[in-house]
Amino acid sequence: MKRRYRVRTDKRFQEVRRKGHSFTNQLLVLCALPNDLAYSRFGFSVNSRIGNAVRRNRIKRRLREAARLRLGEIRPGWDIILIARRPIRSADYHEIETACARLLRRAQLFLEPGEKAPNAAVDESGLVGSGTNE
Repeated sequence: MKRRYRVRTDKRFQEVRRKGHSFTNQLLVLCALPNDLAYSRFGFSVNSRIGNAVRRNRIKRRLREAARLRLGEIRPGWDIILIARRPIRSADYHEIETACARLLRRAQLFLEPGEKAPNAAVDESGLVGSGTNE
């Protein structure tokens, strides 16, 4: 996922967490807050209680990939934080992807049929948001 599609500052993470709307399921917490940009951004948080650094990074990679694949379907103008919950430790990638999609749907962050997706920045490889960081 390219840098422009990521929430990077701690200040913005805190703001989305504090002021945003929250949605939860067994594996994840989703917090969303509108931004003033023409595209949406994602941030990921995996607490140290989830496991050691290797386990946390693996979960973050899975979350990033699940979000990257949906980036072209997300409404523009949102900062979205995905926070891992303890049961995610035993979940496989498919379960994480499904949980992520369900939360995005419940938060009404998917585009309506027929809406244009400005987030769909398809590069030369044909993949959404792949390639080098901006």
